Amino acid sequence: MSADTFTKTDPSAHPDFFTAEATGLAWLRDGGGNVVDVRGFGPTHIDLARLVPSSPTQDAALRFGAELAAMHAAGARQFGCPPDGFDGQMFIGSRPMSSTEHASWGSFYAYERVLPYLSVAVANGNISESGAAEVERVCAAIADGVFDDDEPPSRIHGDLWTGNLVWTASGAVMIDPAAHGGHRETDLAMLALFGCPLLSDILVGYRDAHELSEDWELRIPLHELHPLAVHAAGHGPSYGVELVRAARSVSGLLSIE
Repeated sequence: MSADTFTKTDPSAHPDFFTAEATGLAWLRDGGGNVVDVRGFGPTHIDLARLVPSSPTQDAALRFGAELAAMHAAGARQFGCPPDGFDGQMFIGSRPMSSTEHASWGSFYAYERVLPYLSVAVANGNISESGAAEVERVCAAIADGVFDDDEPPSRIHGDLWTGNLVWTASGAVMIDPAAHGGHRETDLAMLALFGCPLLSDILVGYRDAHELSEDWELRIPLHELHPLAVHAAGHGPSYGVELVRAARSVSGLLSIE
């Protein structure tokens, strides 16, 4: 294997796992996203261009913000849709992820991105019954469309926490997507969730390319529900606590809508 290639292997991987990753990266790239190059893939492996990390810079952050805005604006056919040309099982991390499509964001987000992982978290003892009930009440309001807006489905990375953004000498590069049609604020909220470096500069670059609602940051807890539910499903009770915290913040938003 070439020194400039990085290979991920898993002999026990689901047959669609690496295809989903490769197809997702191609779809994001087609939309203008700066993603890692795929050199090849098969049922048990994917070959990627090796990335050499470097320190984040303001210039790279501004460029990444503009690239992310362009990628989002490339759009998707519906909320929840998989990358074009892919009809297999989707994943976020190692967990299966739904590709059921919805015409409205709220029903998609509640039923396909939060509640399925909440049920696993409950079964694994990582969230209390009362806490789960709070999340379910918030999801009912989300599904009813209280947060729906005029935004069309965006082409999103879907798992854009800071660990999936690699800073290199040539710019910030996205890896490991859970690519699907979603709301663009979800990617931005996930960057904020785990403390992405130079996020303020990324947002400047983003806003220069694509108008962003001035109050979008109020909805960060709303868009945190999905990643926190995924983490609560398999990473312990601390994430169940954080999921309930986010749900309570969303409840607070409901009172001012």
